[in-house]
This record gives sequence, C-alpha cells and structure tokens, in this order.
Amino acid sequence: MSHGRTDTAAGDRLSHFLDSPVIGMSPWIAMSVLVGPGRFELAVGIALALAVALVIIGRIRRPGSSFKILEVADVVFFAAMAIIGIFASAGTHRWLEDYSGEVANIALMTIALGSMACRVPFTLQYAREQVPREMWSDPRFLRTNYYITAAWGAAFAVAAIAGAFGDLVLHNSNNVWTGWIIQIAAIIAALQFTQWYPDVVRARALREKNLPGPPEPPLSSLLIPLAGYLAPVGIVVLAVGAGPVWLGVGLIVLGALLVKSLSRAKEEAEPRVSG
Repeated sequence: MSHGRTDTAAGDRLSHFLDSPVIGMSPWIAMSVLVGPGRFELAVGIALALAVALVIIGRIRRPGSSFKILEVADVVFFAAMAIIGIFASAGTHRWLEDYSGEVANIALMTIALGSMACRVPFTLQYAREQVPREMWSDPRFLRTNYYITAAWGAAFAVAAIAGAFGDLVLHNSNNVWTGWIIQIAAIIAALQFTQWYPDVVRARALREKNLPGPPEPPLSSLLIPLAGYLAPVGIVVLAVGAGPVWLGVGLIVLGALLVKSLSRAKEEAEPRVSG
C-alpha cells in the first residue's frame, strides 16, 4: 500500500514538473550553459532535441492542447540556429561559438518581456494547467505570473550581460565566472523564485480568507539553495584556479555558515507541529 502511495506521489511530482514553465526553458538553460568555443553544434543540438521532445511530450500528455508561446519559440529559435550553423561561413561559425550564448539569453529575455507587454506572460500558459479555470482571471494569479516571468527575464538578462562581459571585455569565452558561475547563479535564483513565490501567494490568500492551509514559506527557504551554491563555487575556484585560495576557502566556509543560519531561521519561522 505504501508503495502505491509512493508511486502516486512520484507521479504527481513528475506531472507538476512537466507542467512547470521551467521545463519549457530547459532548452535555453542547456544552450546558455553548454555553448562556447568548439561546443556550438553540441549546445544547439541538445537544445533543439529538448525543444522538439517537449512539444511531442506535451501533445501526448494533453492531446489537442494548444501550443505554448515558449514551445514554439524553442523550436523555431534552435532550428534556425542549427540551420545557420550548418551553412555559416568559417568566420560566422566562430562568431556563433563566441556569442550565440548571449544571443540565446537575449532572445529569451525578449520573449519574456514581449509576452508581458502582450499581457500573456509565458508562464501563464503553464500555470493555467495547474489551477481550476475559475482562477484564471484572479488578479493575484495573473500578478504572480507577471512576477515569475519577469524573474526569468531578469535571470537571462544577467546571464547575457555576464557572457558579454567575458567575451567583449575579458576576451575569454571560457571564463569560469562569466561563462558559468554567474549565469548558473541567475538560473538558480529564478528557479527558486518560481517554486517559492506561488506558495507565498497561496498561503497569503488562505490567510486573508481565514482558511486552513500550509504556512507562508519564509524568505530563508528561498535563499538556502543560493547560499548552498557558494560552496560548490568555492570548490571550483580552488580546482581550476579561478581566484586566490583564500577566496575559494572563504566561499566554502561562508556557504556552510549561511546554509546553517538560514536553515535555523527557517525552522524558527515554521510553526511547530505538536504530537
């Protein structure tokens, strides 16, 4: 019996993940993280394969469902990048290897801002699949999706700026800080906000109506994964010489201390369940 409940819970988590806007951004995340000198074909190939797979999975799970803004943008953008890469001259190919990461980041930032300007933030199409239809016009629900879409737009703007700084100022597309650490940090922040903020809104709505429900998640629950990211960054700094030894050690120690402090704050903020 417990095995059946476990399978059901696992299936619910998988379904929730597949309905999340994060899954629609996975091709862009893959492109942003993987692309670099000598890796253009690999990055575009993986991103395009993910984009096509997501469209197929979406139609299998919900036959007859409409295509999402992000699904269409995924396939069109990465198919275009793949075709350009095939027919590009040697000089254009080198340019793509150096700057296609920034192009992808700017493209997704533009999609995010454009969908907000059209009053259909791209996360809205995913969110509607997880809530009853009567909630679709709820101002709180709509505002939440504007905020989440803006968070992703900001994350990819940060990634684009970091990548451009590495390419144009440092003249090093493989710089660990601008090509990896900062960009991954921005994505982690957007991921966490996407998971954390809807729970905050739901808890506040229930509290306003004096209805029972889970408590509002504290800010510490949003920050713990970001603090935890500091330790791996410190290890990378030490492993590849991306900074002085004291910086790597300091990041590891700081990350551990912040995680411990934030975890304690989270426990204190959450109501204790008796019995």
